[in-house]
Amino acid sequence: MASADTTNEQFPVRVFGGPTALFEYGGLRFLTDPTFDAPGDYPRPNGRLLTKTAPPSGSPADLGRIDVVLLSHDEHADNLDDSGRALLADVPLTLTTPGGGQRLGGGAEGLADWESIELDRPGGGKITVTGVPAIHGPGAREEVEPITGQVVGFVLTGEGLPTVYVSGDNASLDLVKEIAERFGPVDTAILFAGAPRFPVIFDGAPLVLDSAQAAEAAEILGARRVVPVHYDSWAHFTEGREDLVAAFTAAGLADRLQLA
Repeated sequence: MASADTTNEQFPVRVFGGPTALFEYGGLRFLTDPTFDAPGDYPRPNGRLLTKTAPPSGSPADLGRIDVVLLSHDEHADNLDDSGRALLADVPLTLTTPGGGQRLGGGAEGLADWESIELDRPGGGKITVTGVPAIHGPGAREEVEPITGQVVGFVLTGEGLPTVYVSGDNASLDLVKEIAERFGPVDTAILFAGAPRFPVIFDGAPLVLDSAQAAEAAEILGARRVVPVHYDSWAHFTEGREDLVAAFTAAGLADRLQLA
């Protein structure tokens, strides 16, 4: 497993709350699942509400240039809200699910599982972004996707660059194992956590990793650094910062955890 004693060499990741994080990699600036709306209730087509409980720590005006949005899925307001959708119009490329690419249009492009795209780096060279599988809830994909929709994660690689995994709204450790077999060890894992739950969906089982599973995912990936997102600012997120610290400490991985 990769060592965790060189985190001072890692690139900075700025977390804005919810699933939204900004980082520069290989000279390009990446933003995950943009959510910059104010607190409030967000209706779903099925009649349920998503309730945002806290504002983001910044606004789109604070971002500067964004070259690529990595969007795990476009169908839920806690991953893409109104201001996030508006932001996409000014971003050259949004990578997301195949269905999301069709729905969003414009600069959006869908990536199927294990499908890759090469991006030109400023000054030469390439970044490869690979779409990796994710399941937004417990159980088999064919059982989960009709209820919670299709999601995608991402792995970023490049010559002389660290390996970065962005999990998206994934709840499957079996898929994490598949990703680790292809790409591990991972230098930075941006893990969506928070154990979001609804009592009426999957008997209240987490729809994304809980804190203990996030720590297990870090172990599986051999991650040198874990930056958790998607654990605050929404009422249906049931585990937060203290739960993550406790889980990573219990797993002996506290030195890998980087919290905003």
